[in-house]
Formats: sequence, structure tokens, C-alpha cells
Amino acid sequence: MSITPSAPPAPPSPRTAVDGGGGAPSPKVSVLGRVGGWCFDHPRATLGLWAAVLVAVLAAAGAVGPAFGGGSSAPGSDSDAGFAVLEEHFPELGTGGQSGTIVVRAEQGVDDPAVVAGLEELFAAVDAGFPDADGVPRAPGATVVSPYSDEGVGQIAASGPLAGRLAFAPVQLTADVDDTESARIGELITAEAPSIDGLEVLAGGQYLAELEPPETELIGIAFAVVVLIVAFGSVLAMGLPIAVALGGVGIGTGTIILLSRLTTVPEDTMLLGLMVGLGVGIDYALFIVTRYREAVRAGHPPRAATVVAMGTAGRAVGFAGATVVISMLGLLLVGLGMLSGMGIGVSATVLATMVTSMTLLPALIALTAGRLEVTRWRGLLAAGATAGAVLGIGIGFAPLIVGGAVLAVAVLGASRFVPRLRQVVPPRATPPKEATLSHRWSRTIQRRPGLWGALAAVVLVVLAAPVLGLRLGWSDEGSYPEGSDTRRAYDLLAEGFGVGFNGPFVVTATSGPSTPGGSIDQLHAALTETPGVAAVSAPVADDPSDPGAHVMTLIPTSAPEDEATTELVRTLRDTAVPDAAAAGLEVHVTGSAATNIDVTDYLGARMPLFFAAVLGMSFLVLLVVFRSVLVPLKAVLMNLLSIAATYGVVVAVFQWGWGDALLGIEAGPINPFIPLMLFAITFGLSMDYEVFMLSRIREEYDRTGDASASVADGLASTARVISAAAAIMVVVFGSFVFEDIREIKLFGFGLALAVLLDATLVRMVLVPATMALLGDRNWWMPRWLDRLVPHVTIEAHPPAPALAPELEPARQGVAS
Repeated sequence: MSITPSAPPAPPSPRTAVDGGGGAPSPKVSVLGRVGGWCFDHPRATLGLWAAVLVAVLAAAGAVGPAFGGGSSAPGSDSDAGFAVLEEHFPELGTGGQSGTIVVRAEQGVDDPAVVAGLEELFAAVDAGFPDADGVPRAPGATVVSPYSDEGVGQIAASGPLAGRLAFAPVQLTADVDDTESARIGELITAEAPSIDGLEVLAGGQYLAELEPPETELIGIAFAVVVLIVAFGSVLAMGLPIAVALGGVGIGTGTIILLSRLTTVPEDTMLLGLMVGLGVGIDYALFIVTRYREAVRAGHPPRAATVVAMGTAGRAVGFAGATVVISMLGLLLVGLGMLSGMGIGVSATVLATMVTSMTLLPALIALTAGRLEVTRWRGLLAAGATAGAVLGIGIGFAPLIVGGAVLAVAVLGASRFVPRLRQVVPPRATPPKEATLSHRWSRTIQRRPGLWGALAAVVLVVLAAPVLGLRLGWSDEGSYPEGSDTRRAYDLLAEGFGVGFNGPFVVTATSGPSTPGGSIDQLHAALTETPGVAAVSAPVADDPSDPGAHVMTLIPTSAPEDEATTELVRTLRDTAVPDAAAAGLEVHVTGSAATNIDVTDYLGARMPLFFAAVLGMSFLVLLVVFRSVLVPLKAVLMNLLSIAATYGVVVAVFQWGWGDALLGIEAGPINPFIPLMLFAITFGLSMDYEVFMLSRIREEYDRTGDASASVADGLASTARVISAAAAIMVVVFGSFVFEDIREIKLFGFGLALAVLLDATLVRMVLVPATMALLGDRNWWMPRWLDRLVPHVTIEAHPPAPALAPELEPARQGVAS
């Protein structure tokens, strides 16, 4: 079969570009162009509708409140079966799988009568759900095992420097307690702890910890202000993407809260939605505004330019946003409620920002069209000062906050007396494409594409190498910030009892009529003698007179996140459990730590399916859009390479600990859901840049038929805006590295790095190099496949400016 591509279609003549089939010409306007035109014609109605939606969503979210939940067990796992035994035989222990610990340190000794009385009162309040004055529980669903009870033997430190002065009380949560309610329980434990000199009471465990709302996203917004001003040279043009992004993120945030009432949505979804929503929201609006300004400079009036921008960049935004949404919804294939909730929540935020970019943005353009290209010195200086104040809020630096705000007000006030501040900033001269740095860079790559492509690929492969040592696992509370109650409780338990007390296992054993007597004691002895086991509590029967099940608590010698703990679980299940089964017992190893190990194994097994589904979907979509076999194949391979490089650097930094002091983290395993989330988000985002760049290259190729020139011209047309968009995303994502929680740091670092690699090594080196090597074959497609694939256009070639008046109805006072 020949691989020679068919000749590119001849560019349409001005007549055929707009003819409706006979008679007077009528412009062909896309659906998005018509939507953008309507929003431009009715800006106040559009703003009113979006304001109503925002208020309604936030009001509904505020009325019902969040109900976040993150506890998910692996379907069909041993830990899941163990929880079923607990639910049937030991309902009083709680069956949610989520737990925490009350850690107590008393200088006078935990057996001091005043301490005992105060703590027993606290434990009773936890069991009763912290009733209010009318006896109504404020936070029900928790069960405490007091160190002073018969079941609490061994919960008071008996040796070491903290002997007699340190104790703990396990807190088990029922299945209906979500993350919001468990954090509330932890807050009430701290608030209602007895106030006794020398007594310290801490709520330990991640489920009793409160997730602080983020502040560092303001760093990204402040940087976005600067980048957009540099990119646009206009304060109003800068404000549009930020306003659109904030509106979309506001609706998305409220939607996530509402979704948490319908399905399992982890609390981290709020941060992820904020992180991704800000990034894509600003980027989508940036692409549309850039195309609008190009159309205006080409001679189109404001309304026609809006229609052109929506019919070209707007289509690309719709496709790019849909790709991100589909990638995130691919997490549903994993079959784990926590990840499904994350995917749905982030998808809702991306969808909201995408729709606001397509509808709210044209309305804002209509209200500012007459002044969009005009920037005065006072506005420029005031915007810069405001960015400084926002940055000060993000980093918590009061002098910058005050200084930026005062300077902004001073500049605006001084402009009444200083004429220079009211003058218009001279517009920058726009050089021809051939004179731009990006065009010259593309030509440099195209002169030696093999060398440049090989160098970029080698760099990415070297960066990806550490991924071969990836160890999946859940980081424990030892990774929490030093000084936090959660970290202090973890450290005290490790010091007084051993690190294994931070992640105990629960062993259940059910017996039948034919089970020999003494089997439970034999199991207990076998567990105690297993290497890596620090202690095993005495078996507790569900019914002492006729026991059908027993439960024991097993303390490992290693920390929950240590690889030795994972190996211990496998050893127990491979040796002790089969031996017990031979004795007529059905034994399961469960508990939070065991559940985390089972979920890790489950996600590791499901990753290939998820990766294949997302990669296959992306290939098919790009095949339809660009009508090429090699272009989508290259895109999938290059994106896969850049994501692998991101994984490699993440392993080196967060697992091996390279640069841990700089980031303020503890080296440890990579949480198993993070590679899946990073893949879904970064692959969707990388497809954004792929579409925006390749659609412009394809547009130039269809217009000229010159494969080499189309690459250089397409890169020159998109490099500036892609670089600005990537810079904004890198800082928006990277700003979350300053958060306290390790997983949030990892997400921010990973997403920022992925975007950086994609916008530099991939877009600026690998794409032009591989397209130069393939030439016309980039657009090859077998004839039989061409007949089967539907025709879809992302960025149609815009109509000539001379035809624009036909798109421009009479409008008076829009820009006033």
C-alpha cells in the first residue's frame, strides 16, 4: 500500500467559503461561533445567568455541606472479608475500616486520679457522640477502647523514658462516618480534652486530622497576572482569563461539595479541582482571547472576531476540555470508589471552566471590546502592585500585602494629578512570523531533526529511569508536618511503644462446629512467633459462651509505610492463615494498614487497563481530528515518554529523598492513586497543547501544502501562547508544593514538572523534529480508513476580514 498522502485540499475561495449554495453569500458559522455571537450580543443576560448559577450552586453547597469520604477497600480482598466478619460478629467495634488514636501524655502519670477521671469523661463523650446540652450527639459514630478497661491492657507504656506517662486509646469509626465528620470528631477530641496541668491530649491518625484550606494557589494567580500582562500587553485582556477561571472554579468547587453527598468523594478532590481548574481555566480563556486579538488585528470588528475565535480556538478548547474530562472519567474503570469520586469531581470543575470559557468569555469581551487593546500606565502599575499584594497573601508576608495594596491605591490616586500615568502604553510591534524566535527555533530543529529528536528522547529516558524502582504504598502520619498534632501523636506512639503501634492489624478468625478445641490458642501462638510481629493481643470472642468468631490486634515491629510491613502481611497470609485453615479456622488479616496494602495491590493490577484505555481513546480521537495515523501515534508515544519522565523524577525526589530538605518532606513510598491521577490529568493537559499546536500546523498544511513551512509557521503561531499558558500552569501547580500535606506537594510538583517537560522538550523539540523527519507522511491515512472515519474539524480556517461585516449586526454602546 502506498504511503504517499493525498494532495491537500485547495484553499477555499472567498466565495465558496461563505456561499450557502447559491445566490448571495452567507457565512458558515459553527455552533460555537453562534453561541459566542449570542453571548456577545447579550452580555448582561449571559453575566446574569452565570451569576445566578454561581450563587445557586454555592448556596446549595453551603446548605447541605460537604460529606467527603476516602475510605475504600479493595473489592474481594482479604481485608474486605475481615471487615465483613467484624460487621457480623463485632458490630460494636465499628466496621468502617477508618480509625484513629487518642494519644495521652501526662507528666504526673496517666494513672493520676485527676487524669483518669478527666480522660474517662472524654472517652465517654466520644462514645456518646459529644452530646450537646439537649443530649443530641454532635459527632456520632466513634468507639473508644480505654487504656483503663479490660480490653485496653497494654495501652499504657510500660518501659522506656515514657513508662507510666504515655497511653493511647484506639478510636474506631463506623462505616457511615465520612471524612468531614471524622475530622469533626478529631476537632472535638482536642477541644474537649480535660485541661489539667502537665496533661497533653492529641488526636492521632489521618482520619482525625483536619485538612487546612489551601492558600498557596494565590501564588499562581499572582504569577498569572504578570504572565498575562506580558503576553497581552493589556490589563483588561489579562483580567478576562482570570475572571473566567475563578468563575468556573467557584462553580466546580460547589459542585464537588454537592457530589460528595451523592457518591464517595475524597476531601483532596477540592484541592485537585482548584489546582486543575485554575490552570485549565486560565489557559482556555488565554487561547480564545489570543485568537480574538489576532482576528481583530486582521481587520475583523469585535463581534466577528469573537465568532472567529469561538469557531477556531473555541472548538479546540471544547475538544481539549472534553479530552481532560474523558481522561479523568477513565478512573471509573479502576473500580475504586475513592478514585471514581476524584475523577468525577475534577471532571466537573474542568467542565465548568470549559463552559465558562465558551460563554462567559464572549460576554466579557463584548463589555470590554472597545477598551481591550488600550492600557494606561496607571492600570499597568496598579495591576502589578495588586499582583504583589496577592503574592503576599499566598506566602503569608504581611509587608508585601500592605505595600502592594498601598502602592496600587497610590498609583490610581496619583493618576489624577500626574498626566503621564493616564497616557496609553504604546502597543508592541508584532514581528512577522519569519522573524520570531520560535520560527527560527523551528527551522534550527528542522535542519538536524534526527540529532535534536535523539537528544530530547535521551533526556526524557534518563529522567524516566528511576521509575523502574517505583514502590507503591501509603505514606503514614510520619510524613505530616512537624509540629502538627497528627505528627506529634505519631512520634509519641513510636517513642513509647514502637513504630508498629501506628498501624496495627486486626486478625479475625471464625470457627465452626467441627473446629478442634485449642485452635484459637494455636493461631495466637503462631502469630506471636512470626518474625516482624511485636505483640498480639489476647483473642476476644464474640460470644464467650458459644464463640463463633475471635478478634485479635497484631502490632508489627515496622512502621505502616515500611516495606517490611507489607512483607509481614504477605507472610501472615501465606503461612499462618493456611495453617489455621487446616485447623478449621477461617482467618483474615484486616485493619487500616492491611487495607492500604490490599488497595495498593489492587490499583497496581488495574493500572495497565487504565493506561491502555486512556491511550487508546486518545489515539482514536486524534485519528478522527487530524485524519492521520502517524500523528496520533507519535502524540501518544511522546506523551507517554514525558509522563514516564515525570514519574521518574517524582520517584527520585519523593521516594528516594533527593531534595527532601528543600521541599520539607520525608522520603517514602508513592501513594498508589497518585500515578493514576497524574496520568489522567497530565495526559489530558498534554493533549491540550497537542491539539492547539497540531491544529494550527494542519491548518497551515491544508492552506499551503508545504509540510516543512507548515510546521515552522504553526509553531511560530502557537509557541508564544503555549509558553505563556505552560508558565501559568507550572506556577499554579508548583505553588502547591508549599502546602503542608505530602500528597498535595507531590501532586503539585508532578503536575508542574509534567507541563514543563511537555511544553519544552516535547512541543518545542520532539514535535518539530519528528514532523520534519516524516514530512508529508505525517498526514498519511489509508484510503479505506479515510472512508470510515467521520470528518471533524477543530480549527477551521477563519473567513477573510472583508466578509466580517456580514457577521456583524448593528450594536450600539456595547463597549461603552
